[in-house]
Amino acid sequence: MKAGILEVLLVYAKDIKRTNFIGKPSYYVILEWGTQSQRSKISSGKDEKTWWNEKFTFEFSSFDDSKKLSHLKCTIMDTEIFTNGGFVGESRIYIGRIISEGTEKGYIEIKPAPYNVVLEDGTYRGQIKIGFKLFVNVRLSSS
Repeated sequence: MKAGILEVLLVYAKDIKRTNFIGKPSYYVILEWGTQSQRSKISSGKDEKTWWNEKFTFEFSSFDDSKKLSHLKCTIMDTEIFTNGGFVGESRIYIGRIISEGTEKGYIEIKPAPYNVVLEDGTYRGQIKIGFKLFVNVRLSSS
């Protein structure tokens, strides 16, 4: 079956809510797209920027529900759950336009750009920088 691949480049987050007061913060990101979910490595960096520089690959086909593929959810978590860590914030990035334009052209690349991080109370704090590449009409490994 011919389908497509979405590559997500998770670059860094800056000025996000710090959940621990002692030591270097260590964050990871859970990326969810449709029914697929992936987890990043533990971040590096300190102070206002937290670095990942990690690439993720998601597969999709024409049989997938396009409404479920219209947003990428990125949840930032802190590994320090014993020091009031856990959930830091999240970004829901609308990528429906990327999917439709990329499907039409066969390929699209969106250079990394900052997206707001939303806290539990609905306010914003910090940004996460993410880039995208979409390839269509590629043969998936499972076919």
